Amino acid sequence: MSRHLLVAAIAMANLATAHAADYFFSTGNPDSRLAAGSRPAGSGQLEIETADDFVLTSPDRIDSASIVGWLPATASAASVDQVSVKIYRVFPLDSSDPPSGHVPTRVNSPSDTVFQTRSSGTNSLTYSVSVIAPGYFLANSVLIGINPFPNQTTGGEGPVNGSEAQFILVFHPPLSLASGHYFFVPQVHLVADNFLWSSASRPIAAPGTPFTNDLQSWIRNASLSPDWLRVGTDIIGGTPTFNHAFQLIGVDDSIFSNGFD
Repeated sequence: MSRHLLVAAIAMANLATAHAADYFFSTGNPDSRLAAGSRPAGSGQLEIETADDFVLTSPDRIDSASIVGWLPATASAASVDQVSVKIYRVFPLDSSDPPSGHVPTRVNSPSDTVFQTRSSGTNSLTYSVSVIAPGYFLANSVLIGINPFPNQTTGGEGPVNGSEAQFILVFHPPLSLASGHYFFVPQVHLVADNFLWSSASRPIAAPGTPFTNDLQSWIRNASLSPDWLRVGTDIIGGTPTFNHAFQLIGVDDSIFSNGFD
């Protein structure tokens, strides 16, 4: 087991003591190709949402998650003052259709409006942060250049070097989701500077959990909302596409409706 999966598995093991953890999903380890901003609004900063997708083949209760990302070299766990998670369905659900035309496409994007959310600010999410390694280099980044069509292709803002960090997230209450296709959006706010969410291989590689119709990651800021851009195809340009490094753990929701909770 990789260090990233091992850390998450140990930290979340207690969540499976009462019930078997029969839902586990991972995009695999970060691949150092790219990191993208994802933060709530605050301190004069625009909200940014980076989204990556997952599929449920049955109703599931998602108890916890983990993500891997980039922190500035001067940041520590104490630099984090808020973490949130949003779940979106796939466009055109929860959306205006036809879309605005301000982006190249909305096919396979997240929807306009959020479906479920959890946040440390409302005590519906608790988190822990571990700095895994200093000297964490990523080849490219997306934070500022999130622009409407026809100026969407910026190539990114270039490499970043800082610290690699893992976040363990626990939901209160869990995310209860019907079977379907969803997007996962974690957001981290730092006291100063920015968190960047690390990319992972696309297609998903071992030790990740491949699935059919794995969509590339999408991003928007408050100025672009309700539209979204593809991180790879639209912003970086060319052929690279990206997933982002996250894991989900949960249980089949049907066992609770059958009286076994």
